Amino acid sequence: MRAVAVTGRERSAALPGVPTVAESGVPGYEVSAWFGFFAPAGTPAAVVNALNAETVKAMRLPELRERLGSQGADPVTSTPEQFASYVKDELAKWTRVVKASGMKAD
Repeated sequence: MRAVAVTGRERSAALPGVPTVAESGVPGYEVSAWFGFFAPAGTPAAVVNALNAETVKAMRLPELRERLGSQGADPVTSTPEQFASYVKDELAKWTRVVKASGMKAD
C-alpha cells in the first residue's frame, strides 16, 4: 500500500513526503480529525483559561508529543477563543456538506 495524499491543510509530520489533497489538485480540500476540551456554558473565564494553560503545557511535553506523533497525530493548541471559532467554522462546513448531500438521519 502507498499513501497518495493526506487530508489535512498541511503535510503530516509522520509522512512529510506525502502531499496534501489540496497540493494534489483539489484546492481548498481539508478534512482532519480533531479533539478538544469543552466546559459547561457559564464556566468562569478564569477557570477556562487556567484549564487551557495546563492543557497547552501538557501538549508541549516531549513524551506526549512523541506518543501522539507515533500515532500519526500532529498536536495543535490554541486559545479558547480560537478553538470556539474553529468549532463554529467546522459546524458550518459540515452543515453545508450534509445539506448538499441530501443525507437524512434515520
